[in-house]
Amino acid sequence: MKRISIITCVFILLHLQAIAENYPYRSNILWVTTPNHSDWLYETGETATISLSVYEYGIPLDGQEVIFTIANDCLEPDKKGSIKLKNGKAEINIGTMKKPGFRDCNLTIKRNGNTYNHHVKVGFSPEKITPYTTMPVDFDLFWKENLEQQAILPMKPEVVFVEEFSSDKIDCYLVKLQCYKPGQYVYGYLTKPKKEGKYPVVVSPPGAGIKPMNPLKTIFYAENGFIRFDMEIHGINPAMDAESYKNISATFGGHNANGYLANGIHTRDTYYLKRVYLACVRAVDYLCSLPEWDGINLATQGGSQGGALALMLAGLDSRITACVANHPALSDMAGYAEIGRTGGYPHFGRKYQNIQLTPEVINTLSYYDVVNFARRITVPVFLTWGFNDNVCPPTTSYAVYNVLSSPKEALITPINEHWTTMETHYQQMAWIKKQLKLHP
Repeated sequence: MKRISIITCVFILLHLQAIAENYPYRSNILWVTTPNHSDWLYETGETATISLSVYEYGIPLDGQEVIFTIANDCLEPDKKGSIKLKNGKAEINIGTMKKPGFRDCNLTIKRNGNTYNHHVKVGFSPEKITPYTTMPVDFDLFWKENLEQQAILPMKPEVVFVEEFSSDKIDCYLVKLQCYKPGQYVYGYLTKPKKEGKYPVVVSPPGAGIKPMNPLKTIFYAENGFIRFDMEIHGINPAMDAESYKNISATFGGHNANGYLANGIHTRDTYYLKRVYLACVRAVDYLCSLPEWDGINLATQGGSQGGALALMLAGLDSRITACVANHPALSDMAGYAEIGRTGGYPHFGRKYQNIQLTPEVINTLSYYDVVNFARRITVPVFLTWGFNDNVCPPTTSYAVYNVLSSPKEALITPINEHWTTMETHYQQMAWIKKQLKLHP
């Protein structure tokens, strides 16, 4: 990937507040890691080796010690060691796997008082990865009843023109909708072409966290003939100042029992994501009421948590006609309950404080896991993910992709961590255009 693509994605799209890259911007040290299979994929039982080159200021580091650990995807290391570079190069045997999955080789050097890190993951028969998550027998009934209950609730839309995000070609509006229960709301920025006409719609739920929104990041959709709705899911006005967002996030956005992704997790009816999922459907209700909608095409698109919610909508709402997702979160979330298995973001049972994968928690998660919504999808899906992602590990992206039975396409970018490039975002929009259906 070109450096400009990485920097654009990180600093313009702001997918994450903090991110590690394979090729850090303006670093003295350059790592080059090359698996002996060009696609970074192996059959179970095959041995993978990594050719390593390390440069400082472009000069090969000779005699430098490299410390390495090797682990299964997002699990604890099972192999440790060190090796010295010869003319800047070395080779590391990272072993094999008996079951489908990924191995992660983490590398460290200490140089002039500084520590430099790098890692590379390779897959073993990932097309055979199956999820841990099972389908509850009353999954469809649970969601049908909740959707019917919300349908009775008036939307009470409040729509305000936002001049600062509008132009001579694009109109932007801040929309507030009642959802889930009386007095609870969801917000979003609606952008659409100023020119009169009928347009396809793209609804885009947000990535994880509680943070400000800027619709200019995706204004190119409206510039290319789409109505787009960028959602906020917490009932917080996205026009609120950044400092207030920061304070709310510090209280309600962390990896602890009070974090929103753990809130109410012990029963399916109290879990916070129930409100979020229904709010996403409420956004679709509103978008389908727009007179400018073409009446046929309604796509979902998002990354990480947004990718998860895009897939959820495609499996839950029959009005969706196409789905695009990057490295979906909320996928096979209970996976860590099985020893030696990788689980999905937000990594319950591994990173969250005071949240154990008890039978009650596992049962709750089964009603909200993206794997189970993916099993219900019938429309075309475009999914993309990277192997080096430790936020939404490739193991769980494959778990989702492998259960899809609808028409599907994958853009696999092995080197990517938890980011995508602007080129990929335009490619996704072009894919959505190809899925558009014409009026009979």
